[in-house]
Amino acid sequence: MGKEETPKTSGETILVSACLLGLPTRYDGKSKRSQDVLDYLQREGLTPIPVCPEQLAGMTTPRDKTFFQSGDGRAVLAGKGAAVSEKGRLMNVIFCRGAKMTLEIARLSDCRRALLKEGSPSCGVHRVYQGENKVAGVGITTALLLNSGMDVISEEDLK
Repeated sequence: MGKEETPKTSGETILVSACLLGLPTRYDGKSKRSQDVLDYLQREGLTPIPVCPEQLAGMTTPRDKTFFQSGDGRAVLAGKGAAVSEKGRLMNVIFCRGAKMTLEIARLSDCRRALLKEGSPSCGVHRVYQGENKVAGVGITTALLLNSGMDVISEEDLK
């Protein structure tokens, strides 16, 4: 009889995009539940702190799709980029508000790492959307978390 592998119990907290945990927080009111994420959290003994920066900023679910018209999250934080809704509304201020609230939750819950949804205008880690095109870049929340010294990975980094 083989010895069962027991999960680590580090107790370490980690910010996780709520949609990856199965919560219906995406712009379209759906989730993007990821078994890879759930398995990773259990295997590493991590305590997830679910966040949705867009909901934290006060946006409804569902909500208009948002993408970068220019730049990415780093550019928006520097005052040089533009995140716009599908209806053409500039979303920089509200997305920055959600990013700041997410960073505050990280501080309050002692998170030093985050596991976020790839491609999101808030949470993208390696790529974001400029219009319909996927481009290299980071979301607004990811940029702020990285600037604060946090380690950030996406669900795609677990594969």
